[in-house]
Amino acid sequence: MLKVGDKAPRFMLVDDSGKKISLKDFKGKKVVLYFYPKDLTPGCTVEACDFRDASALFKKKKAVVLGVSRDSVALHKKFKEKHELNFPLLADEDGKVCEAFGVWQEKSMYGKKYMGIARTTFVIDEQGKVEQVFEKVKVKGHIDEVLEAL
Repeated sequence: MLKVGDKAPRFMLVDDSGKKISLKDFKGKKVVLYFYPKDLTPGCTVEACDFRDASALFKKKKAVVLGVSRDSVALHKKFKEKHELNFPLLADEDGKVCEAFGVWQEKSMYGKKYMGIARTTFVIDEQGKVEQVFEKVKVKGHIDEVLEAL
């Protein structure tokens, strides 16, 4: 897992519209990069809608929000349209970006172990350094924590 002060790994991913997005596209801006497990699931929907609803507050703080999961571009598009999300969802289908950020981890549910995305948010500063890391994110109240960190 990346720590505060680490240089954020470079990446190029495709968003929900098929456009290639790179972290360097946002040089000079703060980036809220949040990793979530799965499109169209209850917790991930609440989290995405919270980011959507707070978009004006993020804009005021000159921060860009980007969501990342291993879902396909097509599923991201469906998720974004269904919930009228106003920020890009990036498709990390091969999981390389999740691994680079350290969020691809062993998880456990009902005693069964499996690999998955640990819900994590990174605040990346204008120079591409990790400014804040929120691990094991609890969806309720998370937006307030992120806004306060900005």
